[in-house]
Amino acid sequence: MVAENLGFFIHAFSSIFVVVSPISGVVTFISLTSKMTLKEKNDIAKKAVTLACIIALFFAVTGSLMLKIFSISVDSLRVAGGLLLFSIAFDMMHAKVSRESITEEEITQSQEREDIWVFPIGLPLLTGPGAISTVIVIMGIAEGIQQKAIVIFSIILTFIICLYIFLFSRRLHKFIGYNGMLVFTRLMGLLLAALAVDLTAAGIINIFGLVI
Repeated sequence: MVAENLGFFIHAFSSIFVVVSPISGVVTFISLTSKMTLKEKNDIAKKAVTLACIIALFFAVTGSLMLKIFSISVDSLRVAGGLLLFSIAFDMMHAKVSRESITEEEITQSQEREDIWVFPIGLPLLTGPGAISTVIVIMGIAEGIQQKAIVIFSIILTFIICLYIFLFSRRLHKFIGYNGMLVFTRLMGLLLAALAVDLTAAGIINIFGLVI
């Protein structure tokens, strides 16, 4: 049981972390907060990450109910989420800002907004449709209270790490450099593409099995 739960934790945490991909969002976060003081930047980071975490937890808890209301199976969401994640991964592998998260035009327009911690950082940069569908799917396949608690813990842990990455974003960017960020973004894109294929394949196999 312990080994099974440990394996599930590794799967849940790695999936959520790769989808949120906080290090890939550092460049966007820095560009949006470039004219702010260190205190202002840190306040934005705390509020944005807190909001994103709440949104992710909300959909993790209520996701199964929403699926029942709209008569959508977890496997159907797996297929749809997998296709969405693959499009995000494709952009990441080409070191582009995912259009699912935020466009270049939105970044430019947001630099003069005071509520950038809500949009576009909290939503959709950190918790876009890809992250939301992922937490719903993982919560849907969790068996028992223990594994559901593991998913909740994985979400919280992901955003704790995300908070520290954003708090030290300028130092991190200076240490890794722009090229390092591009390499990491491409690596996360590759992992996300693999996750997308796995989700889509599992969904199609299960749906096909139900048809038979």
